[in-house]
Order: sequence, then structure tokens, then C-alpha cells
Amino acid sequence: RHLGVDIRKINKNQLLIEKWFGIHKELAAVRTVCSHIENMFKGVRQGYKYKMRSVYAHFPINIAINDTNTVVELRNFLGEKYTRRVAMLPGVKCSPSPTQKDEIVLEGNDIELVSRSAALIQQSTKVKNKDIRKFLDGVYVSEKGVVQEDN
Repeated sequence: RHLGVDIRKINKNQLLIEKWFGIHKELAAVRTVCSHIENMFKGVRQGYKYKMRSVYAHFPINIAINDTNTVVELRNFLGEKYTRRVAMLPGVKCSPSPTQKDEIVLEGNDIELVSRSAALIQQSTKVKNKDIRKFLDGVYVSEKGVVQEDN
């Protein structure tokens, strides 16, 4: 559903977002629109980066990334023979970390797509039918940030 707001460009560096005669819930959504626009600017200027680490107690999780950096394959999770394939959402690139073992880096311009791709990877390694307090194996987000810092 679209929000009924007015968005105008005041000058070169400012936007004005207005909501006329709104109830409390609609007025609260104006701040959400502002945050989405700020995230878009930040994504285009700097890009978003999520780092994910694989955690395992006994069976090492093998993470393979295809040639186009758009599909992640997870093998040997809890010793299973099943290969989990997770396709990255459009605009998200995945690469192995050059410095850290068992770490992958997701990068993209849209924070929602990058975070959803990270969530899909994490959910694919969810432990089922076991005590999750004991079986902590999986691939988890270890760091969130931007690709390039402003000077």
C-alpha cells in the first residue's frame, strides 16, 4: 500500500515530505518514508556490506560460491549430505572473505535486499528436531556496515 504523502525538492540538498490531515498512525509513517529515502542515498553513495560467519562444533560447514557470485551452496551442515542452495536477491553479490576463514561478505546498494539475502542464508541452516541450546551450528551475521566509508 502506498502512503499519501507529498514529496517536494526544496533546494539542491533538501527534500520536504508532508502529510496533510493524517491520523496518528499515518503521521508516524512520514518518518519511515524519510528513513527509506536516507537508506537509498546511503546505499547508492556507499553501499551496504554484511559479513556472515559459519559456526560449527564438529562438522565443518563448507561454503561454496558460484562464478557469478549470486548462489551460495552450503554443504556438510551437521554432517548431512543435502546441499543447501541459496540464491542471492537481485543486486546482491556474495564473496568469500579475503582475511577470515569461514566468512562470507554480502554487498549491495539496497539494504533490504542485502539483509533479506543474509536472512535466507541464516534460515537455510536452521536446526530442526534438536535442542537449539546445544546445537548452535549455522551461518550467522557477524557484522553490518557500509562498503566504503565517507571521508
